Amino acid sequence: MSLYFQVSIFMLLCSSSFDFFVCFDNHQIIFIDLILHKTKAYRHLLYNVVNQESANVQHLLWKLVLAYLLLDTYRSLLLRRTNDGSNVSMSFLFESLEVLVNVLSANFAFVFSFAFAAKLMLVMPRGKEILLTILISSYVKIFLFAMPVWEFPVSVIFIVDMLVLTSNAVALKVMTESATSRCLAVCFIAHSIRFLVDQISGHLGSVM
Repeated sequence: MSLYFQVSIFMLLCSSSFDFFVCFDNHQIIFIDLILHKTKAYRHLLYNVVNQESANVQHLLWKLVLAYLLLDTYRSLLLRRTNDGSNVSMSFLFESLEVLVNVLSANFAFVFSFAFAAKLMLVMPRGKEILLTILISSYVKIFLFAMPVWEFPVSVIFIVDMLVLTSNAVALKVMTESATSRCLAVCFIAHSIRFLVDQISGHLGSVM
């Protein structure tokens, strides 16, 4: 049997496989397809990669929560840096406490509103699986680290927020097998409430 024939058979089998990435486990390809919001990449990540660590899923969940909150804190600090220097005289301790309160309150509102909207509009699996799905699909936040390097405008932060929203919606669609419109609606409601709470708590902090 020629090498060309063997490769052709391999490609044919993989193309008809439920998970294409099982055959081609290339991290660069997977990451690019995640950025492009391809459902096959999300399905591979959520069902194969995560399930490989199912014994330590609780440990993984805590690490993702910590990473998510740290990235959100970094986002909040970036927004503050791009604003005027009116808060320069503020003590470091008070500023850190204010950022922490903003991040925690905004994300509490996000989780609560997400759970409420999803319960009304979707057929939900276990809550832990959905939380894991949202945390993993928020990987787009890592692009915020590129802002100080290339001196992007502040509008890029909100572009990243929109990408996080759409990424959450694709991952939610894969996990729940619900309609795209419903998943987008749930994520839009949750992110909108999160944004409003973040703005309100930030405004109250600046007044104080």
